[in-house]
Amino acid sequence: MISKMSHATIFVLNQQEALEFYRDKLGFEVRTDATMEGGYRWLTVGPKDQPDFEIILMEPNPGYMFDEATASQVRDLVQRGKLGACVFDTPNCQATYEELSSKGVDFLHPPSQQPWGISAVFKDNSGNWFSLSQQPED
Repeated sequence: MISKMSHATIFVLNQQEALEFYRDKLGFEVRTDATMEGGYRWLTVGPKDQPDFEIILMEPNPGYMFDEATASQVRDLVQRGKLGACVFDTPNCQATYEELSSKGVDFLHPPSQQPWGISAVFKDNSGNWFSLSQQPED
């Protein structure tokens, strides 16, 4: 049986720029930064308070997973902002929005009340979009 999720992949256009975004703007920890066989870079980050979960920052290049045509299609989707990635929780959406905005994070929608809590939407420097969510108080 599957017991938990340990990794998720976010496709990025430039791993170094993505590393700077996720580490320096979002405050994530670098978990692994290793060069693999064939020059493939295995780069993972994660929230400091969630050590058992890693986000793989992967360039969609031909070789390991994709042929050239597929890699090109994935890069195009990322660039056009057509790939949503995930939801990040925060105890205070407004405060996190203000902090990340001051660091230059591009928000598509500011915090607003939704049926599931308070939510904002931002994008990374590759074009992926994310929800920032504050759960409703019980």
